Amino acid sequence: MNLEKEEILKQLNGIVPNTLLETLQISYTDVGENYLTAKMPVNSSVHQPQGLLHGGATVALAETVGSTASHLFIDPTKFKVKGLEISANHLKSKRDGEVFATARPIHKGRTTHLWEIKVVDEEGTLISLCKLTTIVLPK
Repeated sequence: MNLEKEEILKQLNGIVPNTLLETLQISYTDVGENYLTAKMPVNSSVHQPQGLLHGGATVALAETVGSTASHLFIDPTKFKVKGLEISANHLKSKRDGEVFATARPIHKGRTTHLWEIKVVDEEGTLISLCKLTTIVLPK
């Protein structure tokens, strides 16, 4: 991992405390020119009553990664990013372990960004496929 990547991940993980990310134990694990990845443990804290990964926790992970990725592509001194719409297709259930969400851009315009976020398990099996639209607003 190069120094720039390490520094970006350190900064991103530094904003986690006292947020939903801390509650869900989300941490950023990888970043590149056109992607951002974060992971979340799957345990009773993110289960629905049947003992499976809650779709809402999955969507929170996806929106977190997509919104943060969008933020990486703007000048934060001039602009801010807000989520507009998110959709999710939950394709497979998960009881334990970890899930990894990777956001990749579909469209990066001046005022809107569209992201595809794939949530996979440790073996790379697709758990959920999400799409997030963000808006870039002047500060």
